[in-house]
Amino acid sequence: MKVLFAGGGTGGHINPALAIAGYLKEKEPDTEILYIGAAGGMEERLVPAAGYPFRSIRISGFQRKLTVKNIARNVRTVARVFTSSAHAKQILREFQPDICVGTGGYVSGPVIREAIRLGIPAVIHEQNAFPGVTNKMLSKHANRTMLAVEDAQKHLDASAHCVLTGNPVRQEVIRADRAKARAKLGLDSRPMILSFGGSLGARTINEACADLIAADAKSGRYQHIHGYGQYGKWFPDLLREKGVDPDACPGVTVKEYITDIPDCLAAADLVICRAGAITLSEIQAQGRASILIPSPNVAENHQYHNAMALVRRGAAELLEEKDLTGESLIQRVEELFRDPAKLRSLSENAKKTAILDANERIYQVIREVLAEG
Repeated sequence: MKVLFAGGGTGGHINPALAIAGYLKEKEPDTEILYIGAAGGMEERLVPAAGYPFRSIRISGFQRKLTVKNIARNVRTVARVFTSSAHAKQILREFQPDICVGTGGYVSGPVIREAIRLGIPAVIHEQNAFPGVTNKMLSKHANRTMLAVEDAQKHLDASAHCVLTGNPVRQEVIRADRAKARAKLGLDSRPMILSFGGSLGARTINEACADLIAADAKSGRYQHIHGYGQYGKWFPDLLREKGVDPDACPGVTVKEYITDIPDCLAAADLVICRAGAITLSEIQAQGRASILIPSPNVAENHQYHNAMALVRRGAAELLEEKDLTGESLIQRVEELFRDPAKLRSLSENAKKTAILDANERIYQVIREVLAEG
C-alpha cells in the first residue's frame, strides 16, 4: 500500500498525520509513506525526524487584515495557488499513491484537491470541533471526512461523508498509570495542579498561574507543575517577585517545557491549559478535570469550539481569556477543590468522551475506501 500524507503549519495538523503513518506501518510494515508539506513549515523538520520521506511545495494562506504588506502577500498567495497545484500534481504522478490522507493546513488543499481530480481515493481528518477552511472545502469531494468531534459535522456541507474517529492519542498517554506517575514525580497525597500555555507559552496564563502559585505557597494545600513556554522565561523571576522561590518551594515545579506530559497528566487532579485539539484528546484519554482557557488568536476561534464541545458534556470548565485574572483563576480552582463531587464528575465525563482507538478507526476507514476501489 502506498499512502501520501498532506498537512502542516502546526503540530495539530502534523502530529495526527505522523500518528496515522506510524500505525499504518505497524499494521502493514510494507506500506510506503510519502509526506507533502509546506516549504519552510515545521513539518520540514518533524517529518524527516520521524523517518518518513518528505517533499515540499510552496504555499501560503490569505491574510485577512488588509494592509499594504498583506495585500502584497495575498497577491503572492494567489500565484502560489497555481504553482502549488502543478507541483502537487507532479508529485502525485511520480509517487502514484493508492490513497491520500489530508490532515489540514493550507498545504493539504492543493494536494488533496489534485488527488481527487486525478481519481485517487482521498480522505481527510479534522481535529477540531470547528473545521478549518481547507477541510470545509475538501469535505465536499473527499471519499471520507474523519472527525475527532461529532460537533464538527454541523459546520460541514450536507454532502460530506463523515465518520467519527477521534484524534490519534499517543499510547504513552493512554497507558500512563496515576500511582506510578505520582511516585515518579515525587508527589505526596496532596492534590496536584498541572498548568501550561503551550510550547511557546501564553502570557496571560503565566501571569494568572503565578498568582495562583503565590497564593497557595503559604498554605501548601496543592502541588503545582507549570510549563511557562519558550517566551515565558521571565516566569521564575515573576514568582520570586511574588515571594516564591521556585527552586526552594516544596511542591512547586516550574519548567520551560513539560517533556513528561504523559506522567504529568496521569498524576494531575486538575489541568489548566489552552484548548488545542490534541491536548484535549489527551486530557480525555486520561480522564482529567480541566479549566480550559481557549486562545482567542487562532483561526475561526476554533479553540473556543473545542472547549465548548467538552463543557456542554459536563467534561470541562471554561474560563475565557477576556475574563482571566489571577483572582478569577484562584476563585475557580478553589471552587472546584471545595466540591470533590464536581471535580470527580468532570473527570468521569472527560473519560466518557474519550476515543481511545482512533488509530484503528482511521485505519479501518482507509481500508474501507481502498476496498471500494
